[in-house]
Amino acid sequence: MSFTAFALALFAATPLAGAPAAHLKDPELAVQPLAAGRAEHALATLQKASAADPHDAAVLINLGIAYALAGDDVKARGAFEAALACHEVVELDTADGTATDSRRLARKAIKMLERGEFRAPAMRGEQLTLRD
Repeated sequence: MSFTAFALALFAATPLAGAPAAHLKDPELAVQPLAAGRAEHALATLQKASAADPHDAAVLINLGIAYALAGDDVKARGAFEAALACHEVVELDTADGTATDSRRLARKAIKMLERGEFRAPAMRGEQLTLRD
């Protein structure tokens, strides 16, 4: 499964039944820079959002994606695990139009990280040209 197919970049988050309504605010989730692969720009935005609300699972998941795209797997895992540990479970709408809960999405992101699915595909030998 590729990053594009998984479409982790989140559009919005809404609380699941019984969760506090405070999460209805719409934090800056850096969707556009993530979708464009501009991890550095997304990191700046998401780090600020995470500092403002360190328990926002949607921000933490996108922060993890940005770290993973930037090649920092340790920080990515930390952000995904922080999202998994959030007390508030929220339903997240992903860029591909599906909805899932934040814990399920965080677990899936950790598995993708472990499999290296956020990294650019390695160049295959047949793509190289050699000169004499």
